[in-house]
Amino acid sequence: MTLTREQVIEAVESVTAPYKADGIAIRDIMVRDRQVSMTVLWAGAASHPALEASLREALARLGAETVHFRFRAEAAPAAGAGASTPPPAAAKAPAAASAGGAGKANGSAPIEGHGAGLATALLDPSSGVQFIAVASGKGGVGKSTVTVNLAVALARRGKRVGIIDADIYGFSVPDMMGIEERPEVVNERVIPIEKFGVKVMSMGFFVEDNSPIVWRGPMLGKMLRNFFQEIEWGELDYLLLDLPPGTGDVALDVHQIIPQSKEIIVTTPHATAAFVAARAGAMAIKTEHEIIGVVENMSYYVSKSSGEKEYVFGRGGGARLAENLHAELLAQIPLGAPDNHVSEHDFAPSVYKADTETGQLYLELADSVLAKCES
Repeated sequence: MTLTREQVIEAVESVTAPYKADGIAIRDIMVRDRQVSMTVLWAGAASHPALEASLREALARLGAETVHFRFRAEAAPAAGAGASTPPPAAAKAPAAASAGGAGKANGSAPIEGHGAGLATALLDPSSGVQFIAVASGKGGVGKSTVTVNLAVALARRGKRVGIIDADIYGFSVPDMMGIEERPEVVNERVIPIEKFGVKVMSMGFFVEDNSPIVWRGPMLGKMLRNFFQEIEWGELDYLLLDLPPGTGDVALDVHQIIPQSKEIIVTTPHATAAFVAARAGAMAIKTEHEIIGVVENMSYYVSKSSGEKEYVFGRGGGARLAENLHAELLAQIPLGAPDNHVSEHDFAPSVYKADTETGQLYLELADSVLAKCES
């Protein structure tokens, strides 16, 4: 019988209900192959033996084989906190973050978004920062996985790297990288979280309990602008942007904010996924962004029994997309997941270790990206 995250959440809520008065809160629940991990927030000491024992007992009854707790001496969020708590500096969002124009239907005028007109030191061409937007035509193709592992691979190559999780509705980068901390504010500047040598900023840091974001375009545009204006990024060589799938408001804003950005398009081998991804490529071309290549994710599955490659999603989609966009097929990443364990001190559900086969493929992808960006 499969152990689901929903079952774990239900069991955890029943156990923690009597402890609410103590300021107990549970975050970052992850379930994988009957292995459960979670973060326990409370204002007390670095452990809570009675609560831990109760949780272990309840989860064991569900069939959990191992349970890993991370206790943090931190007060739980106040009850009734909003579904989308803004970053500390967001309350002072610049007046320039206006709604912007909608663009001309005939295509004769530049496309306008909420990000038009932003000027910061980070975005100045003299800053030396290379911006790489990672896009896809549809969700579910592993775009965020590619973004995270490419960023880590660039850091392993000695580069100073940051990620903006610009997929504001579908933020996932903090969870993928196993990040549990929240950003701090120092001298009215937000300090990004750093892990694996990569600085990260995401809407996920400012949302409680995985609540949905119910915002329209102008608010999303303001949040993106804050990610550039209010964050203390320090010195960077590369800043990767995990774009939302498709060609909506946020993608348009990113294209407007960073006219010098380069772009990587992610697809699967399936013909339909590649067909839809071509729209994201067309948007990059329309906004005069350079497409540096295509990454085909889930290209094949290596059978554990035979060692043979099985092309479960078909073949050729990435190559056809690259041909249509007059770009290079940079990498073909197999279907799979990192063999990481929740007890590891640097556990991350989606980051491949450098010495694994897929980790090596991402290092090769990083080398290809560096060659294109630094030639």
